[in-house]
Amino acid sequence: MIAKLQCVVLDCADVAELSGFYQSLLGGVVNRPDPRWSLGDGWATLHLDGGFVLAFQRVEDHRPPSWPDPACPQQFHLDLGVEDLDRAQEAALKLGATLLDEGSGKRSWRIFADPAGHPFCLVRD
Repeated sequence: MIAKLQCVVLDCADVAELSGFYQSLLGGVVNRPDPRWSLGDGWATLHLDGGFVLAFQRVEDHRPPSWPDPACPQQFHLDLGVEDLDRAQEAALKLGATLLDEGSGKRSWRIFADPAGHPFCLVRD
């Protein structure tokens, strides 16, 4: 092993908005003091239960991915496990997510975009 994953960083226009969105979706603590990162207008963190950290970096003129358009690809996405897909979808949409692909009734996941345009999937556990 060469390294350990510290966090996943999402580029966005507004770090407070996006960290708040993911906190409402996943829980955790926004901008908990941590010597690994310097917090400020251009950087925020979300410490989740279990130790995982999502970080948010402000980028001027942020261009969100436009899934499934390969001209501006998704670059990465998060799979988030849920017990009730319909209830989780309703909650995510109320938080500001956009439904990108509901799929068929037999599929166990749905594809969304967060407020900054990053795709993520809600996946039935």
